[in-house]
Amino acid sequence: MHPLDTLIWTALSTRQAPLAEGGPLARRFRADIGPFAAAADHSAEALSALGALMSSGDDISLLEPAPPQPPVGVELEMSALGLQMTCGAFGADGRAFAIEELGGNDAEDMLALATLTRPGPFRINTHTLGRFVGIRDGAWLVAMAGERLRIDGFIEISGVCTHPDYRGRGYGAALLRAVGARILADGATPFLHTYADNEGAITLYRSLGFETRCEVIHAVWRKR
Repeated sequence: MHPLDTLIWTALSTRQAPLAEGGPLARRFRADIGPFAAAADHSAEALSALGALMSSGDDISLLEPAPPQPPVGVELEMSALGLQMTCGAFGADGRAFAIEELGGNDAEDMLALATLTRPGPFRINTHTLGRFVGIRDGAWLVAMAGERLRIDGFIEISGVCTHPDYRGRGYGAALLRAVGARILADGATPFLHTYADNEGAITLYRSLGFETRCEVIHAVWRKR
C-alpha cells in the first residue's frame, strides 16, 4: 500500500502526532487546527474509537480512497470525489511577486481570507501545520498558500486561495511554485488534493507539473 493511501492516519501517528488527539485505534487533529481524522484500520473497534473522539454535533473529515461507513451514532453528512496529485518538478516562470512568510501574527488575516474563498477546511490554528506564504496589497492579505499534511517523503500543499478581486494575476501559481519548490528542496515530494469537478484548479495544477496519482473521497461525518 502506498503511504499516501493512509495519509491522515500516518500523519497523525508519525510526524504530526504532537498535534493529535486520540490513541492507538483512532486519532484526530485538535479542533482549532482542523477536522481531519482517521482510524488505524476499518475494524469495528477502531471506527467506534474514532466516533468516540467526536462530541455531540461535532464533525470530522476523512480523506481516503475508500472511507469506511460511520459507526452507530455518527452519520455521513457529505461525500465528494477528489483527486490526489503529486509533482516531481516545476517549470520556470519569469513573473516575480513580493511573497512574504506568514505566521502566528497573521492568523486572523489567514482565517479571514480562507473563510471568504473556501480553499478547504481552515481554522484559526491551521497555519501551525506547516509553513505558509502570502501576498499582500498594503496591509491586506490577498493570496496565500502553505503546507498541511506531512509524512516521511511527502508534504501536502494546501490553503491555496486568492481574494476574488485579485484573481487572474498569477498569484496562485506563484505561491504554489514557492511552496512546492521549498518542499522539493527539502527532499520531499509535494502533493495536493482537489475536488474532481474543480476543472479550473485541475488545469492550473497540471500546468505547473502536477499529475493525478489516485482518486480519493472526502467524507464528512457528524455526530448526532
